[in-house]
Amino acid sequence: MSIIDNGHLEVSDGGQEGSEAAVQHAEQSADDEHEHPPTKARAKRQHSRKPLPDHLDRHDEVLSPGETCVGCGGALRQVGEDVTEELDYIPGHFVVRRFIRPRMACTCCEAFAQAPLPSRLIERGRPGPGLVSHMLIGKFCDHLPLERQSKMYAREGVDLHRSTLSDWVGRTTALLAPLAEHIGKLVRAGPALFADDTPVKLQVRANTTKTKTARLWSYVRDERPWCGTAPPCAWYQFSVDRKGEHPANHLAGYPGTVHADGFAGFNGLFGEGKAKEQACMVHVRRKFVDEVERTGSPIAQHAIKQIAELYAVEKEARGKSPEDRAALRQAKAKPVFDDLEVWLRTQLRKISGKTKLAEAIRYALGRMPKARGYLSDGRLELDNNTCERSIRPIALGRKNYLFMGSIGGGKAAAIAYTLIETAKMNKVDPEAWLTWVLERLPDHKINRVDELMPWNWQPVKT
Repeated sequence: MSIIDNGHLEVSDGGQEGSEAAVQHAEQSADDEHEHPPTKARAKRQHSRKPLPDHLDRHDEVLSPGETCVGCGGALRQVGEDVTEELDYIPGHFVVRRFIRPRMACTCCEAFAQAPLPSRLIERGRPGPGLVSHMLIGKFCDHLPLERQSKMYAREGVDLHRSTLSDWVGRTTALLAPLAEHIGKLVRAGPALFADDTPVKLQVRANTTKTKTARLWSYVRDERPWCGTAPPCAWYQFSVDRKGEHPANHLAGYPGTVHADGFAGFNGLFGEGKAKEQACMVHVRRKFVDEVERTGSPIAQHAIKQIAELYAVEKEARGKSPEDRAALRQAKAKPVFDDLEVWLRTQLRKISGKTKLAEAIRYALGRMPKARGYLSDGRLELDNNTCERSIRPIALGRKNYLFMGSIGGGKAAAIAYTLIETAKMNKVDPEAWLTWVLERLPDHKINRVDELMPWNWQPVKT
């Protein structure tokens, strides 16, 4: 997806339809000109929108200025009305919400009065909060490309072009950016976090299918295993490449512990006066599993068995306080950890240094000293699986859309994933919560953004 010069977001995400991106780009440009025709300077803006379908339910809301004139106190009589239609989506069907604003005239002084329109999610736009929320969840939670959603809406008799939907994504995620930034601050406020990244395709330039590999970085705070009181959060950031400067900038000044794999790009986070590193034992185990599958090596099998004993202790430690977890690990996990490290050094001297098994052992011996910190700190974990789970939705999504159309599109995706995955981690219905947020966002004070977080939302009882 991409932000183009006129502020619209172009989403190149059509799954099997995405291979036609070059053709669709030309069609989109024509549609954009159709929806936003060029006008002379200062001329009144002209719209050529199709009327909303007659078969949709209408929900009328009358906004009255009152019965008396503000100026002289005389009685008001209706002389006309303005009707503004907004297309919205209630789970299962479309509705048209109509804001009817009677134009009133005073019977005494002939002054006119009319109630103002409520703040709109997109100024002069047609989408209601429920429809925008439904579209974002379809795209970033249920992995439905916008082209596919457009076709689904057409089957219900609602004509919404992909270019229109992509414009709504760009405008809405820009409004939601302060919420994502707040979640990022909460992630970096904890004593420990989990970090990882995953590749996504980025379109090199418009009107072509040529792409390059960009990245989505995930940073997660989850204190539930040790009964922490902070709500779990996932914060995503987009970058055009995998340079180490990106995580260094994302986590600049972070003093806690970062769970990470052995990617060298994270090395800039660690050192004197910086964050501490907690290595991932799952990556250590994975190399021995590969060796067992390849050769059936008894040495690799024994290493896997010893690591399994460490995870048996973790199963017992889950849900306990940090102090109890540390004590349990010192008593039961530390002897196993120490023995495994010594045993691996012994085995390395007995085998050829050019084998894959030797490579796996060297990797383990290089990572285990950086994994040892969890034994004495109950707030840490043995692996980085928490963050690995957070990038699974992105891996599912990229199977359905071919690429992101621009840097702006990648940043919009990062905002959407941040909000949706954080809601899911807190066991909140992301569509219902986002609808609630979008209803309030246009008039909400930016310094009270925490009130809009998913853990402060309560579902409406019906």
